[in-house]
Amino acid sequence: MISRLTGKLVEKTPPQVVIDVNGVAYEADVSMQTFYVLPPLNETVQLYTQLVVREDAHLLFGFATAGERATFRQLVKVSGIGAKTALGILSAMNTEELAQAIAQEDIKRLSSAPGIGKKTAERMVLELRGKLVPEGVADMPSNIVDNEAADDVVSTLLALGYSEREAKAAVKGIPVGTDVGEGVRLALKNLLK
Repeated sequence: MISRLTGKLVEKTPPQVVIDVNGVAYEADVSMQTFYVLPPLNETVQLYTQLVVREDAHLLFGFATAGERATFRQLVKVSGIGAKTALGILSAMNTEELAQAIAQEDIKRLSSAPGIGKKTAERMVLELRGKLVPEGVADMPSNIVDNEAADDVVSTLLALGYSEREAKAAVKGIPVGTDVGEGVRLALKNLLK
């Protein structure tokens, strides 16, 4: 799986961007939240990515933060929400606004996103309650040597089935300089306490 791209931003046409990574150009769809924070053309950019494989296409989606990607992953698990709809939701509101709308069961706010009706908004509240955390993983305080290592540990815990909140809590307190493998081991130990 392609987890992250770092390269030169060569094209920006909403909602798509093209990133040249050592001579290989990757096309990714991004939310408008991510699009607005992109650097100018020909500057270096880093995007967290999610590859979605369908019968007729392989689609790459890019996100400015690991938290936005984690929210995208939760959204596509909701019955009736596909990757394009999830990207539309993240374009209409940032992850913090979405988490707040879910927590407050704000059906009106949720149904204002493109492609989301009242029933889908109700299903989102039901299926996402307690699973979304307002701030992104990249923004969280951590004692791990850098946010990239923290992101990798949290992503691993998410892949193992832990909630984002549990994963973030488990990463806190891991000593500075810990590599990702050891970080995952320590985080799992923290979760079992």
